[in-house]
Formats: sequence, structure tokens, C-alpha cells
Amino acid sequence: MANYIVAVVGRPNVGKSTFVNRITQADDAIVHEMRGVTRDRSYHEADWNGVSFTLIDTGGIEMGGDDAFQASITSQAFSAADECDLIIFLVDGKTGINADDEEVARVLRKTQTPVVLAVNKMDNPANNDALYEFYNLGLGEPWPISSLHGHGTGDLLDHIVEELAQVPVREEYLEDTIDVAIIGRPNAGKSSLTNALAKEERSIVSDVAGTTRDAIDTIVHHEGQAYRIVDTAGLRRKSQIDEDVEYYGFVRAMRAIDRAQVALLVIDSSLGMTDQDQRVAGFAAERGCAMVIVLNKWDLVEGPEAKEEIRERIADRMSFVSYAPVVAISALTGKNLGRIWDALEKACSSYNSTTSTSALNNWLQEIRDFGHSISKGKKILRIKYVTQTETCPPQFTFFCNHPDIVDDNYRRYLENRLRSTFEFTGTPIRLKFKKKD
Repeated sequence: MANYIVAVVGRPNVGKSTFVNRITQADDAIVHEMRGVTRDRSYHEADWNGVSFTLIDTGGIEMGGDDAFQASITSQAFSAADECDLIIFLVDGKTGINADDEEVARVLRKTQTPVVLAVNKMDNPANNDALYEFYNLGLGEPWPISSLHGHGTGDLLDHIVEELAQVPVREEYLEDTIDVAIIGRPNAGKSSLTNALAKEERSIVSDVAGTTRDAIDTIVHHEGQAYRIVDTAGLRRKSQIDEDVEYYGFVRAMRAIDRAQVALLVIDSSLGMTDQDQRVAGFAAERGCAMVIVLNKWDLVEGPEAKEEIRERIADRMSFVSYAPVVAISALTGKNLGRIWDALEKACSSYNSTTSTSALNNWLQEIRDFGHSISKGKKILRIKYVTQTETCPPQFTFFCNHPDIVDDNYRRYLENRLRSTFEFTGTPIRLKFKKKD
């Protein structure tokens, strides 16, 4: 992970997300001309001249905004400023200073964290007359840039790297982390769970479906292990995604699953199991990450019969991820939250596990002794040898005489026998068959 953290703050529509994408040379931050697209703070890794740092893209600060989320957005932005090593205060060179800029500058002048003032949308490098107005903010020399065209960003980055060289590296950012993606359909309680695990208001929580639009990173330490927890946007079928911004959030959620070791699939127990939950589980299963199923809002389910019915429905509808342990919790009250950490630890261990070749072939001998095989015409399957060829997730290669006749039923049989003999709780396993005469 990056060594330093740099927060990008400013009012809405000054180009913060465009700036982050320019610096990181990616499209990870959602860019849209609609105000308020970025709500939570999201983390993006960057590098300049061999110096690694993490950029935090924050929501636009409006000190007197009437948006229902504005107080939380402003709080998130200033929280980002508190935790970082350097602050980039981005302003709009076309519109000039307004009241929100002055108020944010007043707050930033009191901070002990270094602040760099960047004036965006200076698209004509030859005409920087508008720059002088920004000296009035009292934050030192303003740096003219164009996030859209890239003008001035190199000089700004040189200056940022010089400033970061004066900051001691935080050891906590050098640790190996376990990546955990919190996934589920909208309003299942993913952000509440993120905040409960982090023990802080890390993601904005609201009963409005779709509040989280980006994939939000949080570093959490538990019993000496660092976890990078990613609160993703609620996943719906693409046919139901009608807003551009929501679609981009869907893409970011898919990327978060791609880099996760474990996915926490959050299901709203008060609504029960749905087709949508199956689809979300399918996304994670296809991408091969370990999984823990979290039954959130368990305190809202009344009576043992209703609870048993939910568990039976999950066992039936989630049979394709039957390896995933099921944990019932309440993110709001914190009840049974400790069980998530236990399930995460077990799933991670299984996901990274290696099984010795000798143990696997002793197991294979038992399969042979049992005598169960398959045939097609005159072909009879004979497995000669098995070895583990990958981890994360574990993959096993079987060397046999007729790999072409192996069907899904026999794959499931071997997988079930493997799981009954070895510990693979929480992780998918992959089986490959290769020809060996």
C-alpha cells in the first residue's frame, strides 16, 4: 500500500474527481457534471518519481448546502483532512473565489497538516492573470493546473513530493493487508457494517437506497491483522441501472470484488432471501474470492420459525456457494459482530491454504479404493495423480487418462470429497484435469 495519504478537498464541481483520475492515470473516481456525485471519501493509489501516495477523493464541501447528505459529506471531507499527511485544496480558476472557498480556507488555515492550494481549470497556460485573486485565501502560493488537459500537474506533483519528503512514513501503511469487499443489494446495511467494523462513521449511512456510489476503502486493525475493507455500491441487474453514475458505481464494485480476497455478502434479513442476493453472490463466485454470508438486521426477524425459514432458504438458494459460512448479526446494535472476524479469519486461511501432494494422493487412493469412477463408451476414467497448482483460491490439477469425459456431477463429487477431508471453509476451490497416458 502507498506510504503517504493526500486528501483532495474543495467545493462541488471544481474538478476533484477529474484531478484524481489525472494524477492516478485511471478512471477510478466517478466524474459527472451533476453536483454531489462523490459523497463518501474514496482512496486511489498514485505514484510520482518513485514516491507512492494515496489520494483521497472527497465529497464537495458546501458550508450552507441544502442537500440531505451535505452535513455528512462535509464531515467526511474534513475527516479525510484530519487523517492525511498533506491536503490539496482545489478551487475553480474560472469562477473565482466564493463564500464556500473562503470558509474552507479559514478551516484549513488552522490545521497543522501542510496545505497546497491548486487552482483548477486554468486551461490556457499563457494566461494566469486570474491566479492572483487566490492569494487572498491566505494559503500560500496558488498552483495553476488543468485537470482536464494536464497543464501544470507535473509541477504540482513535484511540489507535493517535496512536501511529502518532510513527513515521516506511517508504519501502519506499510503492513500487509487482507482485502475485504462488502457487497450486496442496495440498502442491505453494507455501510452500517463498514462503520461497525471500523468503529467510526466511515461511510455515509442513510435509508435512501443508493447512497454509496463509489467503492470506499477503510483500513481496520483486528488482533494484529490489517484489513482493507471496501464498502461497495449496492449491486443491481444492469437492466435496472438507469443512471450513469449508478452504472459507474456498479463497475467500481466489480473492480473491488476482483481485488478482494474475501467478500462479505450482506443480506437484509428483514426482507429475506431474494433473486438479487443470488446474483450478487454469483458475481463474487465467478471472480473466485472467498465468501462469508452476513444476515444483517437479524434483530428485526421475529421468532425462531421465521429465522429457521430464512436459513433453510439460503441453504437451498445458495447451494452454489455452500462453502460460505453464514453469520447472523445486527450492524446497528453490534450484536454478534465478533463472529464476522472469526469467519473472515477462517475464510482467509482457507483461501491461502496449501495441501501437500502426499496428503492429496493418499486421499486419491481412498477414492480409488471406494471404486467410484465414470465412463463414456469404452472410455473409463482413471486418475493417476493429483497436486495443488495454485492458491487464492486453491486449485487442484488431476492427471488422468480421459479428461474429456469428466462431467459436472463428477467434479462436484470430487469437490465434496475434498471438502469433507480438508479444511476449505469459506473459499471456492478449482479443479483442473490434464491428460496423462
